[in-house]
Amino acid sequence: MVNSLGKRPDGFLAEMLGQPLALRRAAEGLVGQVDALAALAETHENRPVLFTGMGTSYNTCYVPVTLLAGAGRSTGMVDTAELLHFRRPALRPETVLILVSQSGRSAEVVTLMEALKEGSRPLVVSITNARENPIAQAADISLDTRTGPEMGPSTMTFAATLVLLAVVAQILAGQSPPEAVRDVTEMTDQVAVAVGTLLEGQEKLADRLIEWWAQRPVMILLGRGTARAASETGALLLKEAARLPAEALESGQFRHGPLELAGPELAAAIVATEPDTQRLDIGIAADLVRAGAGVLVVGRTRGAPAGSQQLPLTDVGRALSPALAVVPFQLLAWRLALQRSRPPGSFTVGSKVTTSE
Repeated sequence: MVNSLGKRPDGFLAEMLGQPLALRRAAEGLVGQVDALAALAETHENRPVLFTGMGTSYNTCYVPVTLLAGAGRSTGMVDTAELLHFRRPALRPETVLILVSQSGRSAEVVTLMEALKEGSRPLVVSITNARENPIAQAADISLDTRTGPEMGPSTMTFAATLVLLAVVAQILAGQSPPEAVRDVTEMTDQVAVAVGTLLEGQEKLADRLIEWWAQRPVMILLGRGTARAASETGALLLKEAARLPAEALESGQFRHGPLELAGPELAAAIVATEPDTQRLDIGIAADLVRAGAGVLVVGRTRGAPAGSQQLPLTDVGRALSPALAVVPFQLLAWRLALQRSRPPGSFTVGSKVTTSE
């Protein structure tokens, strides 16, 4: 594998470049999991659904929760640490608990599963990378993203998890498993092509993003609805891979106080992939440009204000759009790590799998 300059990529970039294949592997793996998906389809439509996870796994949950709530299904999300220590008594046997964990070995999710062995417990559906882990083995229904080995911050696993969650969301919304698998497979092929195309211009795109950032001391990523999976994960990657303090906020929340950060020292990225709130996304971009901030609009850029950087993306559907919208932030994190003479994607304080609380 070589990059756009004909050089062999480092491990972090290689995993980024592996995302189209990881997406397709996840979709291809759905056919072999039809029994598990059928078991999921048998859950009564009135049962409440709760999604949980930590880190990037938690961020992926914004997608199914947004889609299912929009379809009228009672659903919510809470990170596993909060669920374990403060909200576990609210779980009921009729709850469908969707537990997302790339490794299936993170401290909080393992402890939660141990705690759920006591007394009656909800129906637990796990989504992990492979099934040789404590979570998949203890779950009532286990689903495998089929990502394979991943050493650096989540790139391939993030994309593949979105594929599984897209199927889960469509089934819980009432679609039959065969129809859901067919539709998600078609969507996955579209997003895999779009991600591959975006990554082909990796060097030029990374240069553009460095120009947008311009070493501003404050960076924030904004998103709404399903776009939050991309904005939250983008900010996490920038901290994890580049050691750059970057925060993510829901776009509406940003106006309630944090808007005072607007000015020449702020780099603001707006992930504008939700069609129903495009007008609002463009409006906040315009306000930030007027305040002198460095503004990047990713996704639906029509009407974006002059003075902003604009990165239009192919419309690949709401369920999988975060897999495409996060790519620019992956590339920015990679380039910043190189500029700061840090091994891209390496862990120096923490680790790939968090095994202690």
